[in-house]
Amino acid sequence: MIGNAELLSVPVFAGLPEDQIEWFLSEAEVLQFKTGEALINGGEPADAMFVLLEGQLQARGELGGETVILNIDPGQVTGRLPFSRMKTFTFSARALTDCRILRFPESKYHDLVQKMPELTQRLVGMMTDRVREMTRREQQRDRLAALGKLSAGLAHELNNPASAARRASSQLRDILTKIRDAAHELGRRDLTATQKAEIEKMEACIIQHKDPPLDTLAMSDLEEQLDSLLRSHGQNDLWQMAAGLAQRNIQPSVLESIFAEFDPGTARAALVRIAAVAEVYGLLDEIESSTARISDLVLAIKEYTYMDQAPVQNVDIVKSLETTLTILNHKLKRGVTVQREYQRMPLLVNSFGSELNQVWTNIIDNAIDAMGGKGQLRVRTYRDDTCVVVEIGDNGPGISPEVQTHIFEPFFTTKGVGEGTGLGLDLVHRIVQKMSGFVTFKSVPGDTRFHVRIPIQGPI
Repeated sequence: MIGNAELLSVPVFAGLPEDQIEWFLSEAEVLQFKTGEALINGGEPADAMFVLLEGQLQARGELGGETVILNIDPGQVTGRLPFSRMKTFTFSARALTDCRILRFPESKYHDLVQKMPELTQRLVGMMTDRVREMTRREQQRDRLAALGKLSAGLAHELNNPASAARRASSQLRDILTKIRDAAHELGRRDLTATQKAEIEKMEACIIQHKDPPLDTLAMSDLEEQLDSLLRSHGQNDLWQMAAGLAQRNIQPSVLESIFAEFDPGTARAALVRIAAVAEVYGLLDEIESSTARISDLVLAIKEYTYMDQAPVQNVDIVKSLETTLTILNHKLKRGVTVQREYQRMPLLVNSFGSELNQVWTNIIDNAIDAMGGKGQLRVRTYRDDTCVVVEIGDNGPGISPEVQTHIFEPFFTTKGVGEGTGLGLDLVHRIVQKMSGFVTFKSVPGDTRFHVRIPIQGPI
């Protein structure tokens, strides 16, 4: 048995009239559970709510593909609450200790609403809080998953230029050794001032050589010509030099002038030095290009997250889109071409910059996935009266009619378990709505377009 005072000590029942408490107790039954016994099994009909009076329960269920475990303490209410659409229990609950539980049947919910309206209101509020908490957890999980994917992609993007720079710096050590040895060899020879000036002139000529790079076939032909020329002068082991000089588009006439000016031994030492200096400058170009790429990526990350900036500010829509495309380049470069059509006049909106980038990320990421990583992504901006409009389209298979009515619903996803939480477009909708804007879309096979409209001057 349970008295009125014990039930009134439960927070959700506190302060309710005695007659209502008595009615509730008359319709409920008290259950006893030993440690380890199951109160609820997942998949069973959701036909009651439970008030834990003594002991402790542990609930276990799936949320977004992950197992969630919660402990239920005395005074808490679990099970199916009034107005819940739950048909079967999506979780299981087992006694961690010996428990005493009050069970109220779902068949009496209609009477409960009539006889205990204040309790009903409290229970509905409790259910709302739980849904909000579950949504918050899913959103947090979704953000962490998205961050994980972006981090992995960015790590790959950063690793490529970093590896290139490291490889080039390592090669520089070997080449500097070649330059030192060639300089020693030239120092042993009795060169005139004119000959020394000629070597320096050729080095400067090769270093400053800025002709556009040759295509593969032309470079192969030039390398063969240079190798043949070197062999004709008895330099049969300098084929690697021929490849390096061909990459710099150095013509055979340059080598002919060296052999005409010097004896074979001096010409060889001069060529080794000149070719090594040319290779040094080629590697320096590669290091400069690689480190510039790293710097650009770091800048894009800072702009994407709005690090060191005010959270709410005037955001350039085109710059925001370009930053997002840079962040997602690791997915785009595998087979997606981007077609841009931006209005020339700057389009500024007052918004949370990082959240706006999240909108573009979610829409573009979905488009890439819809195209299977290969296709055409179209990004367009224009002004429509008092709104900035961003159109993001793809030539994927389209969104089926039966799915279109649900895509903005929380937790709705067409992806497999563990691949998506169904919060991407829901998050897009809520962020844009917070900016007093709205999102629409049209989709047929081969042409899906999302339109995001945000007031140029609107409340945040």
